[in-house]
Amino acid sequence: MSRLTTHKLRLSYLPSRVHTIRLSLLFASALVIAAAALPAPAYAGSSLDDQEASGRDQEHTSNREQRIVVPVDSHLLEEFDIRLAVAGPGRIVRTVTLPAEVRANRDRVAHITPRFDGIVRSVRKNIGDRVEAGQVLAVIESSASLAPYSLKTEIAGVVIAKHVTRGEPVTRASEAFVIADLDQVWIDISAYQKDLADLRVGQQALISAGHGREEADGQISYISPIVDEATRTVTARVVLGNSQRIWRPGMFATARVLVEDAEVPVAIPRTAIEVIDNRPVVFVERADGFEPRPIEVGRKDASHVEVVSGLSSGERFVAQGGFTLKAELARENLSGGHNH
Repeated sequence: MSRLTTHKLRLSYLPSRVHTIRLSLLFASALVIAAAALPAPAYAGSSLDDQEASGRDQEHTSNREQRIVVPVDSHLLEEFDIRLAVAGPGRIVRTVTLPAEVRANRDRVAHITPRFDGIVRSVRKNIGDRVEAGQVLAVIESSASLAPYSLKTEIAGVVIAKHVTRGEPVTRASEAFVIADLDQVWIDISAYQKDLADLRVGQQALISAGHGREEADGQISYISPIVDEATRTVTARVVLGNSQRIWRPGMFATARVLVEDAEVPVAIPRTAIEVIDNRPVVFVERADGFEPRPIEVGRKDASHVEVVSGLSSGERFVAQGGFTLKAELARENLSGGHNH
């Protein structure tokens, strides 16, 4: 995964006017609010298409728009920890985190019932006991023949339920034992309606039970075709191996599902983007300061954003601390001047 490498700027600029600035964040916020009441800079408030049309009709005006810069000295950059990065390719990794629950694999659960009505004469296994296929769970005396017969399990697993005691009458409809093979479990994920468009069979999911427990990778193997009427959710399922008995049925878990993992030509940190006149802007380095340049964004993840237009690979931009430059731009508006 390629990420932008940020570098702390230690440059000295020699603009026509050197500004020695000691802005507090509170004062910076006040400047931005005050600037909002002033006429917007020439570039603000127009779309990228509008800028192109203006450039065709009024080339001189377009050139002036592109050369709006914020002159800043190196002391300000160091004081406010303003950092630069070089634009370039990166990965957009989008995930969705959903609640889940560990359940026994129903394809590996056996409900053991008596073959004939009768009386339980002995009970050989209890809840939690591990059993092998063919083992005797209880002995029952048939009510018809008065002969005892063995109640056995046909699968290996663990006794997770027992409903018989010695001397108790049972019928063929009685569920005497439940045996579960817990070497494999289901992770049932509750997907909300808003997340359904992002989920597909075959997606990777990272399952975690939290509290320092181990995590496990799996794939979504099933998505329910119906919405649960009570919870208004759809079940998506991951099947996990469980030979170490880490995952116990009934445990709550979370599933982080990988929705998208894409390489893009230009990706920048979310911290690089400022909003001016309701448009995303990145401060791009120039010889005489920083140009607040509108950009068009594409795909996003938790930390990075794809830049579709407005910033080219190889250009240096402010990756952190752009708010201070935004405040300085507002101060320039209040004082009635820009560097062009």
